[in-house]
Amino acid sequence: MRPRRTGVGETEQIIKLLMVLRRQGISDNDVLSAIERVPRDLFVAESFASHAYDDKALPIECGQTISQPYVVAYMTQALQTNDRCKVLEIGTGSGYQAAVVSYLSRRVYSIERYRSLLTQAQARFDHLGLTNITAVTGDGSKGWPEQAPFDRIIVTAAAAEVPENLVEQLKIGGIMVIPVTISGNVQTLVRIIRQEDRVVREDLLPVRFVPLVEGVAKEL
Repeated sequence: MRPRRTGVGETEQIIKLLMVLRRQGISDNDVLSAIERVPRDLFVAESFASHAYDDKALPIECGQTISQPYVVAYMTQALQTNDRCKVLEIGTGSGYQAAVVSYLSRRVYSIERYRSLLTQAQARFDHLGLTNITAVTGDGSKGWPEQAPFDRIIVTAAAAEVPENLVEQLKIGGIMVIPVTISGNVQTLVRIIRQEDRVVREDLLPVRFVPLVEGVAKEL
């Protein structure tokens, strides 16, 4: 774990980012506080450290990305989580989204198909003392039936359609936020609410995510 460069400059960058998020409609103060508390520079490659608090996605290993802070904040706000919620995350990636959600929920269960990404993310969680995150390598498309049902599910890769097995792992009244591919490269962020007798779907905004892939990745 590389040492963090903290100081006045970083504080100014965080304040600037929070102002940008507010201007874009992120109004939940708890979400903004979680964004402020999670040091994004710890989750990006050293070569991109100077851009850690820019409002843009950045590449990480294994051809994946750390999402734009606005998208992370928007998805977290749409999830409507609270400190009683048990949350499932599909796609740990750098661990940044899970870290943000961990400040707003009781427990986060996260699944990553790349073992190397999971190892790095776990080291970051340990470094930050985030003991309410349980992360494993696995096939996120299957969810985590052994730990179901979940109050909330957040998916950080685009599915071809809303996976029925993930809907079934939601509690009644539970919420899932997931990017879905509409056609070609067109994706939209979708919020799913599972009710007693039906599933309510709400399309939220256009997004750009890597695809949700079945199985555990083979790495060299």
